[in-house]
Amino acid sequence: MTLDDWLAHCERMHPTSMDLSLERTVEVKNRLGLRFQVPVVVVAGTNGKGSTCAMLESIALQAGYRVGTYQKPELVHFTERCRVGGAPVSADALVPHFEAVEAARGEITLTKFEFTTLAIARLLSLAPLDLVILEVGLGGRYDAVNAFDADCTIITSIALDHTEWLGPDRESIGAEKAQVMRTGRPAIVSDPEPPQSVIDHAREIGADLWLVGRDFNHAGDRQQWGWSGRGRRYNGLAYPALRGANQLLNAAGVLAAFEALRPVLPVTAQAIRTGLALVELPGRFQIVPGQPTLVLDVAHNPQSVAALALNLDAMGFYPRTHAVLGMMRDKDIAGALARIRPLVDHWHVCDLPSARAAKAEELQAAVQAGGAADTHCHATPAEALAAAAAAADPADRIVVFGSFFTVGGVLQHGLPRLTARHLG
Repeated sequence: MTLDDWLAHCERMHPTSMDLSLERTVEVKNRLGLRFQVPVVVVAGTNGKGSTCAMLESIALQAGYRVGTYQKPELVHFTERCRVGGAPVSADALVPHFEAVEAARGEITLTKFEFTTLAIARLLSLAPLDLVILEVGLGGRYDAVNAFDADCTIITSIALDHTEWLGPDRESIGAEKAQVMRTGRPAIVSDPEPPQSVIDHAREIGADLWLVGRDFNHAGDRQQWGWSGRGRRYNGLAYPALRGANQLLNAAGVLAAFEALRPVLPVTAQAIRTGLALVELPGRFQIVPGQPTLVLDVAHNPQSVAALALNLDAMGFYPRTHAVLGMMRDKDIAGALARIRPLVDHWHVCDLPSARAAKAEELQAAVQAGGAADTHCHATPAEALAAAAAAADPADRIVVFGSFFTVGGVLQHGLPRLTARHLG
């Protein structure tokens, strides 16, 4: 069986994508004898998890450590979810670990997420590594990643998302995400205004809570920034290569994690500087030069779309902005659109290859509900981007956002390089 065969097998075995429970995953993990012998950092939160994982990985690699990273979802290929040494593993390398999970599960049915998490974790646990980074998928309490004990946790910004599973407000959502913390171990919270539920849980279990503004701080001007923690300070840092106003918060949390892990995983100031300068993460306010300029961002809830709008606003003047939008139906579509609508002149909305996705016609109605708007429907993100590029002038910009599926859909055949129609 190929990796694609195994992924199809997982889909058939447990058709529901969500089955909130940790017992099945823990039982199969124990049958596999799966455990990590190196430090594990678990990253939870609503927005900023991917950027945080990427910065952790980049700095650790620059420090000379062998790093394994589990991150999701992918933009194009499933193997993007598992990186060793900063590069995705091969499909063939994953197959034996799917076979091992299948053999160990016996009568237990696992969701696709649970099955694939165990397979990737097994690969990482058997690889010669110095550090493992695990990104939580949804919530924390019942997420398959929570089957593993973290030596350090990072909780990024918390916002309203997946409310049907995690609760109706930030306090409820924070209570779910805080469950990844462990007694006596560092818990870094990079949200500057964390829900009280996060702080309360850390105190209840006796986690070593690090709060921004209390245990670590950051400040900067237009040229550089500085960071200070409980016993260490870094000055004159260049800004992270990942663009966007919110990346400094993510970077500050990453540096707090490295300070907390210093006894077992020391990094130099030079590794921090180089790691932040070289970090890459496709689809997070990724600006692709061309005519017109292309911006790719997986923002898919009101908070992340508000951050995208802020970053777009800071880019300078563009005569017109064209948006390519595809979103899941269960997201707060109206709330997200309200944050960015004033910046967009022309809309190209599209279907996505997911049963959860809103149809293009639904998105068109949501866009037009905020006032008259030039809106066009398309069958795929690639078709929407082609139409936007055909309508754009060289000095315009196109922003693709709303879902990993939307950004992934325009990256299927590589990074698009746009040339306006009368420049070709």
